[in-house]
Amino acid sequence: ITETVPPEKLFSNYLYFSSFADTVVQNAQAISNRMRTTLALNKDNHVVEIASNDGYLLQHYQEHGISVLGIEPAGNIAEAARKRGIPTVNKFFNETVARQIRAETGPADVIHANNVVAHVADLHGVVAGIAALLKDDGIAVIENHYVKALIDHTEFDSIYHEHLCYYSATSFANLFKQHGLILVDVEHIPIHGGSLRVFFQRSDGPRSWEEAGGGARTIDFLAAEQRWGASEAGFYRDFGRKVARLKESLVSLLGELNSNGKSIAAYGASAKSTTLLNYCGVGAETIRFVADRSTVKQGLFTPGTHLPIVAPEELLAQQPDYVILLSWNFVDEIMKQQEEYRRRGGRFIVPVPELQII
Repeated sequence: ITETVPPEKLFSNYLYFSSFADTVVQNAQAISNRMRTTLALNKDNHVVEIASNDGYLLQHYQEHGISVLGIEPAGNIAEAARKRGIPTVNKFFNETVARQIRAETGPADVIHANNVVAHVADLHGVVAGIAALLKDDGIAVIENHYVKALIDHTEFDSIYHEHLCYYSATSFANLFKQHGLILVDVEHIPIHGGSLRVFFQRSDGPRSWEEAGGGARTIDFLAAEQRWGASEAGFYRDFGRKVARLKESLVSLLGELNSNGKSIAAYGASAKSTTLLNYCGVGAETIRFVADRSTVKQGLFTPGTHLPIVAPEELLAQQPDYVILLSWNFVDEIMKQQEEYRRRGGRFIVPVPELQII
């Protein structure tokens, strides 16, 4: 993305609360429990999360007596985390902030950064900060959308103003190596339509995670990326044509349903929904409203298309014939939540990775 919106404008007051997504909380609990048990963390250890949101991840360490600190740029979300008892610094993370925190609370045994490295224009400042804050034998755990999943599954709606970069393990390794951090393990996880979880340790310290088997997995993963062309332009060139075909199919389906008198709503007032609706030119002439669990979004309107955002209960109150699932990355979670709507005959249109009706 070549246009960068000032981060102070984007993130100083933010409307995405991680705890509203059960899948996100469960993913956070799983990795925190794994790190805690694998590293035998206790009250003498310290865990930091960058862009810690409302404490959705750090709470799982804190409940076991482990010292935690969140770093969250959005003032409203930082305050929500503090009310939950999660110590939180309300700042944008960079090397200067990292050194201040290290001086005040000491180095971190574990640093988490979930879905944040894609969002920052100052990439080198953030990665240098991670290196400055990490203990000699500490581990940084980074999660981010996987560019291969984005391309393979036509996840074009994941491209929007907040996401400046899209990563492979190869590009992660190249970036972090410049700051003395070595990729010691990598995993492909299903959350958000396909994400990478990468593990880094200091190049000048003991790399215990790598020696425990992560190194072999990393070598295999990087080799696989070279085979599918992570570093080659050709792999990415067909993406635009695939996106155009998906748009044509969705607009055609919605037009047919409209002409047959079917009522249509949408679910998920997510950032990705803004990309999809505006690119496809779908607005109030087609969709009645957008339902969303987040109470801080209800009563507002979708950007560009100006659709009212309402509580999910409106699906039962109005019982539209079809609902476009704009938060398709949480399809299993939302299907369970909306069993009654479906039992009454409601159907979901899932646009990505390929158009289907459930």
